[in-house]
This record gives sequence, structure tokens and C-alpha cells, in this order.
Amino acid sequence: MLGCAAVVWLSLSGCAAKQGVEKGSPEARREELGGLTEKEFQALHELKAEAAPPRKGQMVELSGARAYLSLPENARKPVPGVLVIHEWWGLNEHIMHWADRLAAQGYAALAVDLYGGKVAATPEEAMAAMKTVEPARSREILKAAHQYLMTSSRVQSTRTGVVGWCFGGAWSLRAGMAIPELNAVVMYYGRPVLNVDELKSIKAPVLGVFGSKDESIPNDVVEEFDEALSDAGVAHRILKYDAPHAFANPSAPGRYNAEAAEAAWEQVKGFLAENLKQ
Repeated sequence: MLGCAAVVWLSLSGCAAKQGVEKGSPEARREELGGLTEKEFQALHELKAEAAPPRKGQMVELSGARAYLSLPENARKPVPGVLVIHEWWGLNEHIMHWADRLAAQGYAALAVDLYGGKVAATPEEAMAAMKTVEPARSREILKAAHQYLMTSSRVQSTRTGVVGWCFGGAWSLRAGMAIPELNAVVMYYGRPVLNVDELKSIKAPVLGVFGSKDESIPNDVVEEFDEALSDAGVAHRILKYDAPHAFANPSAPGRYNAEAAEAAWEQVKGFLAENLKQ
């Protein structure tokens, strides 16, 4: 179980990260999409769109917004559900791969779109799209997505969590503040909330994943966030890796760190299983 002030520094030289296996055939990738090793997950992002394995999920509509739903094969209801929140690029193939990856772990993964269908191809486009986001509308979409996981006849989740990266990491934390029914919150290098009174609304345990070389979220901010969560009485763990911002995204040139990404993913899998598969 998590304590109210659990901070973990993970040096990769001391991590027992699994070695990636050789990339399999296209048929094997189709069967295992979502359960891929870090090496295979990275390989997905090196493929041209027409060569990539087909998506396992499908688009659904909720509260006037689109979302990508990926379900585990032969799952028995209720299926534990996970909201998936995209980076500042939007709901792109990378995030859909993540949803499929979570589905392969036994979760109903619902990746929301907070950009109204826009997908950025450049940092300038991403910044412009991010500036158009209305907080009230985003909370509405997230609440509708959570309701979908709980009430859809295909899912009927009784335990739910949320995972997000970068822009989505910040919104993952805010989802925890807005949706008290959540049972787990995972934020990858998202901008933290430091106001103790605001953090007190979080009822779920929080797993924060950060890079010690992240210039956008300095270590002192991460430490302040850890202290604020403790003061708010929120059960949490803060993981720090010797890596930069966006280190878990194979599509991020010069930033992706396969060892750190694999180590973090193992921690996330354990955290979600502990809190959602009860």
C-alpha cells in the first residue's frame, strides 16, 4: 500500500528492467498489441502508418466528443476501466497504442479527445491547440468518459483509474480532483498542482512519474508537489528517473529513454493492478 509520503528515486543501473525481446512478425504484433515489450512498443512508432498493426479498439461518442475505446479480449464484466489522456499533440496513434497496451493488461481503456478532433504535427500546432482547451469543457468530457466506463453494457467498471502524459498528465491529476470515484491516478511528467486545499479533493492514490532532467518541471517543483500531497493527506508515490521530459514516448526524438520507459511501465502496471484489480 502507498504511504502519504512515499518518494522513490530509480537509478536505471539499479532497476531490474526487463530486456526487450526481438521484434516479432506483423502477425505476432497484431495479436500482442498492447502487451508489447518496450522494444516492440518503440518499433510501432518507427513504422509508416500503412505498415502499423491495425487498432484493436474503435471510436465512440460521449458528451459531444470522440474517444477511442479498446477492450481486452474475452473480458468478463465488470471490466476495470482506465481513462487515457493524450499529450499536447492530441489523440494520435501513439495514444491509441497506449490504450491498446492497457487493454492487453485487462483494462477497458478509454482515450479521450480534449482537442475536439485536432491532432498537432508540430510544436507550434500543439501549443495552439492546447491554448484552446477550456477547463470546464474538459472536465465535462472526462466526467462523461468516466460515466461511460461505469455504465456501458460493454464495460460496467466498478473500479476506475486515469493515466495521462505531459498535458494529459496534468489533466490526469485534475481528473482525480474532479472525479472522487476514481481508484487510481497516474500522471507522467504533468504540471503539478501545488495548492494543498485543491489536492484534498483527491480520494484516489496517486502515482507521479517524473524525469530528473525535465527542464519544464524542475526537481524542486516535484519535491514541492510531493510535500503538498502529503499535507493534503493523499496517498502517493513519486518516481524519478534519470531522463528528460517525454521520456516514455517513442515518437519524441532525442527524449525517448527505453530503459526509463520500461522501468516506469512496470511500476505503472503494478500500481494499476493493485488498485483496480481487487
